[in-house]
Amino acid sequence: MKRLVAGFAVVGVMLTFLPAPLSAAAGNTATTLFPLDGPNQLETHAVLECYRPDGHCDFTAGADMRTPDGVTGFPPSLWARQTTEIRSTNRLAYLDAHATSQFERVMKEGGSDVITTVYFGDGPPDKYQTTGRIDSTDWSTGQPKTDVDVIVCTHVQVVYTGVNVTSPSTCAQTTFS
Repeated sequence: MKRLVAGFAVVGVMLTFLPAPLSAAAGNTATTLFPLDGPNQLETHAVLECYRPDGHCDFTAGADMRTPDGVTGFPPSLWARQTTEIRSTNRLAYLDAHATSQFERVMKEGGSDVITTVYFGDGPPDKYQTTGRIDSTDWSTGQPKTDVDVIVCTHVQVVYTGVNVTSPSTCAQTTFS
């Protein structure tokens, strides 16, 4: 019996030195459907995950077409412009957004960043999304600011043969975990 107890003590001591588990992100996902042509719908989505340890968030904002057979991309004649706004209700938070899509521009306006992304032609659903990172900084200290909320809102104008629509805004909002 003494050997068994000693074995548990060694395991207990070893567990003390394991690295701390990664913190979970605080997140939110929002999806909006809007009528297109016939039975098809325009689907916009915003996904936001924020991490307290370093004061950053990851985001994805996109669009696709939902048909009776499921989610698909758009037709070859597509031209679309997606606008994604990143902001906080706390005016002391500076949110610095960086996005990764091929045809986009990030405009920084004091309290919010606006990302404009343009899409051309057909392709798989993941072609029509922008992903990126948001760093939250306190204006007065320059340190990460994690006591704020972060909001990502997106809408898209979709134009192809016979269709010219603009979706309503889809917004995801969360705080840091």
